[in-house]
Amino acid sequence: MNGRVLTESGRVELLLLLREPVTLVFALALPIVNVVVLGGVFGDQPDPTGEVFRGVGGSTYYTPAYISLVAASVGLISVPTQLAGYRERGVLRRMRASGLPVAAVLGAQLAVGLGLAAVGAAVVTAFSFLTNDPAPAEDPVGVVVAFLVGTVALILLGILLGAVLPTARAAQGAGVLLWFVLLILGGAGPPPEVLPDAMGTVGALTPLRPLVLALQDPWFSGSWNPGMLAVLAAIGAVSWALASWRLRRD
Repeated sequence: MNGRVLTESGRVELLLLLREPVTLVFALALPIVNVVVLGGVFGDQPDPTGEVFRGVGGSTYYTPAYISLVAASVGLISVPTQLAGYRERGVLRRMRASGLPVAAVLGAQLAVGLGLAAVGAAVVTAFSFLTNDPAPAEDPVGVVVAFLVGTVALILLGILLGAVLPTARAAQGAGVLLWFVLLILGGAGPPPEVLPDAMGTVGALTPLRPLVLALQDPWFSGSWNPGMLAVLAAIGAVSWALASWRLRRD
């Protein structure tokens, strides 16, 4: 696969993405609204007991948490909707027949998704600091590494969803539903400490919780979370393996 093919595929994917308002709303608008509102409601006074918000203030807690929601929006709504639409319309088969490798399309979706997620994360962070008073990240490099690993993992999970769901509408509906479940249970909405035990257990099994923790640890304490990074890498690797197998059979 040469660079020109990948660049052209990326350009096409970006143009198609900009025509999809649902993805832009979930990737850019909703995380901004949530981080501004929740950060303003809870302020940044740490909980004196240290039992809620992991011992930090609300706006500090929610800034990295809503960065993770941007990655979830791109990975679980944009990517599967686009890929399922390609499969539904027979686009992938025509690409194979024309000699264009499907890997070029998937690589372009990964690159465009990372770019959109990076823009969304930067905008969410900027709005949080402009409207609230979160503590700055103790280890910005650790935050960036966690963001990249987690975003790639969620995009690969989205590719798996796009490879198994039959239509673009089904993929978009499933992605939006999953996004709201992750918002409520994955650690980006109510703090896990205040959830009932059963909901907390389910939330711990969602793919968002490892990313939230992997972002929050270097932000709050300056320490990386190798365990959560390994979980994210495993999610990405398994998703890619299953998606590749499914697309080869398609």
